[in-house]
Amino acid sequence: MLTLARIAEAPAALTRHLESWDGARLLFRPLARTDAESLAGFLAGLSSETRRFSTFDGYDLAAARELCAAIARYDKLRLVLEEEASARIVGLLEFSLALTQGDVERYRQAGIHLNEETDCRFGLTLSDDQQSKGLATLVLPLICDVALRLGKRRIILWGGVLADNPRAIRFYEKNGFRRVGPFTGPDGRTSLDMILDLGRTR
Repeated sequence: MLTLARIAEAPAALTRHLESWDGARLLFRPLARTDAESLAGFLAGLSSETRRFSTFDGYDLAAARELCAAIARYDKLRLVLEEEASARIVGLLEFSLALTQGDVERYRQAGIHLNEETDCRFGLTLSDDQQSKGLATLVLPLICDVALRLGKRRIILWGGVLADNPRAIRFYEKNGFRRVGPFTGPDGRTSLDMILDLGRTR
């Protein structure tokens, strides 16, 4: 079973070459400590609408450096999608191997008992110019493989998906996630918890 430390030492274990539907060559790989400037460009380029759906602590070089410095230090695994020709980061994929008490309680009320041994949280952000091109569908099998190799059997959406983001909800449902229930976040926005049973994707 892979661990965060082993991935940091040997990122090639999760590195894959992909070809998008329009023929672009992409690299799916763990975030590296040397990625700060490229990641900063990715974060800074996100539109206000994309930032509404995918929130980060910041969208500048300082925020990018924090994410890169956190590699193998906490419970997070971050991977990127990178254009091979330009080395531009066009996607950020985040796993959290820890569950919040809020997650556990919300799912418990819905009759689902989460366990850090078997469950993880996941979030995906794509650059604005790469959205609606099928990239999320292309990488989802890789996302599931990463979770399985980390010893997980279920994936929940990190922070849920905003209830007013029907495109994302349709995507997740189309790819096997099921609705658990709505909840109101600290910011007053309504989101929807969703979960994927990896045993059903094989």
